[in-house]
Amino acid sequence: MMSRFPLPDIPVNWYYIPMPRLDTARQVLSTVFGHREFRPLQEEVIGSVLAGKDTVAIMPTGGGKSLCYQVPALLFDGLTVVVSPLIALMQDQVSALERLGIDAVFLNSSLDRESWRAAASRVSSGSVRLLYVAPESLAGERVLELLDACTVSCLTIDEAHCISDWGHDFRPEYRSLSAFRSRFSPAVTLALTATATAQVRSDIVASLKLHKPVIFVSSFNRPNIYLSVSAKTKPVHQVLEFLAERPGQAGIIYCFSRKQVDDLVNELTVRKFSAVPYHAGLKDDVRMQNQEAFLDGSVDIVVATVAFGMGINKSDVRFVIHFDLPKSLEQYYQEIGRAGRDGKAATALLLYSYGDTRKIAFFLEEKSERESKKAVIHLKAMTDYASARSCRRNLLLSWFGETLQPVSPVDTLLPCCDICTRGAVDEVDVTIPAQKFMSCIVRTGERYGTGYIADILLGSRQERIVGNGHHKLSTWGIGRDLSREDWFSLCALLVDAGYIRKTGEYGVLVLTRDGRDALSAREVIALPFEKSAEPPISRARPRSLPKRKVRRKKEL
Repeated sequence: MMSRFPLPDIPVNWYYIPMPRLDTARQVLSTVFGHREFRPLQEEVIGSVLAGKDTVAIMPTGGGKSLCYQVPALLFDGLTVVVSPLIALMQDQVSALERLGIDAVFLNSSLDRESWRAAASRVSSGSVRLLYVAPESLAGERVLELLDACTVSCLTIDEAHCISDWGHDFRPEYRSLSAFRSRFSPAVTLALTATATAQVRSDIVASLKLHKPVIFVSSFNRPNIYLSVSAKTKPVHQVLEFLAERPGQAGIIYCFSRKQVDDLVNELTVRKFSAVPYHAGLKDDVRMQNQEAFLDGSVDIVVATVAFGMGINKSDVRFVIHFDLPKSLEQYYQEIGRAGRDGKAATALLLYSYGDTRKIAFFLEEKSERESKKAVIHLKAMTDYASARSCRRNLLLSWFGETLQPVSPVDTLLPCCDICTRGAVDEVDVTIPAQKFMSCIVRTGERYGTGYIADILLGSRQERIVGNGHHKLSTWGIGRDLSREDWFSLCALLVDAGYIRKTGEYGVLVLTRDGRDALSAREVIALPFEKSAEPPISRARPRSLPKRKVRRKKEL
């Protein structure tokens, strides 16, 4: 890989680049892209790529990942191939580059035969600097034969977490990229993502067979985004109250289903809010029209499924609301990261109820045992965040292996999170409900998780409980004075206080020595417990789950 600019033959070490090349990169940044300076990590990542080092970069949403391959693409003699998972994202990127006078094309299923041939001809001519393709396209002979006749200098893999089945958005077609790397082995590889735990990073390196890669991990902390979780009681009303305090602000509301998206948009429209839907059930032209209206400020709010947002370049999003629980902290982090890209204050609000957890768990039963096992772990981390009693930011960062660093109040635009804002909760006497909960754990043999214990206390007649004979226990139905949310909250507090511990991958509850002593001695237990606003279940109508055939029930 040679630069388009003559460089002295100076050996490179790690990601250090001779000054002429870095100076040239800075010149490109200024004259072509109009930026005065690099953002954090951009210069280091670009330096590593220009040095020919396989590179993995974990950078936050809105952190400027695209420049990490666009700048080198203008310095390499050959072609930079960019693997992107979304057609709309490719089109947006290519359009933006063409406006800057940069030769770029995309090849995907949206092109008709004539357009595809025209784009391929430009690639063959050697004039194109960047080629955007979908991962499945690189498995087709038509694209491979085209690239065989070119000099491929760099392979960039965007949304690289998709290659890991531990990632929140695993895509099997990404697995074929290692074969592409082998076929074009002289090319340097750059893998980029905003969301990757240590496990996912390891999978990226192994799956792509990267050679002694340089790995850059930016801080996952977004201090300008205020983190807040509210118990989902009257969700539409809660959203309306939230929006009423932010008239005219741009925001995204994520929902679990298309129907919920459409219903919420209708409700907002009736209330004179400027909102449009976005989901896979809409026609392509309608989706694009709604997206463009949001980007240009014609509408304030997009209500969407997870189909919306990847690669969206809008800096002034002031809030992200999750109407339903995300499936993982990675998904949640990626989606809230679409707020506050301009560095100004933004808010992330999650509406949470245990019913959302059960809804996601139902779909997990359709996965293979291996996939389900991993998905359950991700979902448990998400519910731990939603039901947290300590700093949410610290919990979120810890999932990605980062510790929250103390900062001066003048360095933050907003308080950290709703828990830190609210401050300490006064301890109250929870002896009786704690005894009920711990007694139920013991009576069921310390073999089940929080959800199952809560179901027994609430008097559920679901098939599993009846089949195990647990509807005959003395603890069955004695907890209807509290809601399901309350029992989950109390369990979390008992775990934090050392009375209970969770074991195994499914969070099976067992009593600690302190828990057994407190239960047998009937000690007074005081914890910072707050009863939720959700009404407890009526004694006359115990909640039960519909009977259905399942392969294996997972404890959450």
